[in-house]
This record gives sequence, C-alpha cells and structure tokens, in this order.
Amino acid sequence: MLNKIKIFLIPTSFVFLLVMPASPSYKLKDFGFGSGGTAGSASPNYSIEAITGEVSGGKETGVNYNFGPGLIFTNQANVPGAPTFDNPGSYYNKLRIILNTSSNPTDTKYAIAISDDDFVTTEYVQSDDTVGTVLGSEDYQTYSDWGGASGTTVIGLSPGTEYKVMVKAIQGKFTETGYGPEASTSTVNPTLSFNISTNSIDFGDLIPGSVNNSPQNIVASFSTNGEHGGKIYVSGSNEGLSSIAANHTINTVSDNLASVSVPEGFGAQGVSATQTSGGPLTIAAFYDQDNDVVGATDQTIRDIFNTAGPIIGGDGTFLLKAKSSLTTPSASDYQETLTVIASGSF
Repeated sequence: MLNKIKIFLIPTSFVFLLVMPASPSYKLKDFGFGSGGTAGSASPNYSIEAITGEVSGGKETGVNYNFGPGLIFTNQANVPGAPTFDNPGSYYNKLRIILNTSSNPTDTKYAIAISDDDFVTTEYVQSDDTVGTVLGSEDYQTYSDWGGASGTTVIGLSPGTEYKVMVKAIQGKFTETGYGPEASTSTVNPTLSFNISTNSIDFGDLIPGSVNNSPQNIVASFSTNGEHGGKIYVSGSNEGLSSIAANHTINTVSDNLASVSVPEGFGAQGVSATQTSGGPLTIAAFYDQDNDVVGATDQTIRDIFNTAGPIIGGDGTFLLKAKSSLTTPSASDYQETLTVIASGSF
C-alpha cells in the first residue's frame, strides 16, 4: 500500500527587536561589562560606573544616619548635616542659612532645597540667592560660594511664613548624595511703630525781638523692620503761628531767627537722633541746624529724621523756635497744627 504524504508549508516571518537603554541625550549600545566592572566609562553625553558582585538590597536608614552597601554608596560625598537656618534680623522677606559641610572636601558643591509647605512642593535656592522652581548646575555651589561661616541670605520670601530647607552634596562624578536632615525657621510680618512724646506745646508770652524756644522738646519714637528703613516727616497747617483775633500770621521760615533781617518767624530744629539697634537714625539736612537757624514747617511734607535700614528704638528729638517783633499784633490765640508722619520702606 502506498502512503501519500502531503506537506503544507506555512510562510512565517520572525522579527527580532532589541531595545537599547536610551534617553534624548544618550544611547548605550553595549552596557555589558566583565568581571571586576568598569569605572568612569564615558562619552561626551554620558558616564557609567558599575561593578560585579554588588551587594543587593536597599540602604538602611535611621533618624541620625543612612547606610547603603556597595560601590555607589562608597563613592558618595558625606551627606550634609542640618544647616543653621535662622532669622537674625527679624526679617519679613529673607532668611539666613549656614551650611553644615559634614567634613566634605573644600571643592564639594551643595544644592539647597526650600519649601513653605513641608515639601509638598519643593523649590531651590538659586546662585543669586533667590528662590526658583528649577535646580540648575550653576545652583550647586561650594561652601565658600554659599558664604562660608557667615552663610548666605535667601531673599524674596513671603512675610510671616515658616520655611524648611535641606541640603545635598556632590564632589565629582557618581558622588551626589540624597538630601540631609531639615532645618526650619520663619519670616516675620512687616512692622512699624511710632509715637510722639507730646501733643500740645504752650510757648507762653513771646518776648519781642528775642528767639523763644519751645518749653519742651518733641520726641518722635520710631521702630520698623522695613528693609530700606523709613522716615519721619513734619508739616504745618497754618504755615506759621496764626491768630484769627489779630488777623496775623508769624510766618514759618528757613532762616536764622537771631538775624536782624528776620523780624519775626517760626520753625523747627533737629536736636538729636538715637536708636537702640539698627539704623542709624539721622536728622535730615534741612532741619540739622545749629544756634537759632530753623527749617520751615509749612504745608510741604518734609522728612525731619530718616534711616536707611531696619531700626529698633529710634528716637528723633526736635524743638520749635519762634520770634515776634515790636510790630507783631498782640493776641492770645496764635497757634499752629503740626502733623508728624512715620513711614517704612519695605
């Protein structure tokens, strides 16, 4: 009996796919290595380091330490300890940070992460001390670049806000650490306090032809944490001592009241400017006069004291001087209303 055998051929094609490790910046066409591993293999766009026999498993962590096995962890720089993070000047828009190098070499570079919401979102201290959302290579700086023992002041922060920071280190290829422990502090709210020592001054009777000083000085007390300090201003409503009954005004002047060429006049003179800290508080040149020279207190608002920086316990003292003449009409209602204003430059 003859057996018939039929053979059916089914065309089949095979496709072999090989996916290489790649990114937009590099492609590793061969990432194998022999016994002993490889160190520092590199191209213009990438570097790789690996070793056979690497211990498996993750790193061990605790409150005060991190421990990881193997070559990569051995190469890493020391994880920076918690930095000093404080507000030495009662700042409302900046804070100071002093890095903890944890004995890393001087060429080690550090990056600083900062957050105002407990690192739900993370930003980074930039090389110009501002805060940004991107950490660039230029934002890794040495301990010296970050101000050394004096630290650096992080600027552009929000008032009345708690911030947290943490720092990581890198010292060459394959050495970047994770972030170290956190430190926290807060900015304060902008502040300004102001007071004057008296709200009424009575000259009494003016002796014609003589310069009469106010019986007491006026002290303007001033404190502010304004980054650019602040000023105290003075102005007058009546432009001098005005009498309704006599229909006459002893005009305010900027002159030497003792001069015979000035028959009558009224004005203010700075006496002193002091502070507990900060400042310093100074007398504005227009009122910084001697003897019987005064500055006018008209309706123009002029600064009488100023400071270029935050100040605590500032006291600006000034007095008033007046002179009448033999022809000045007599009256008991000569008066002036002075307005004293304080402002901060935030």
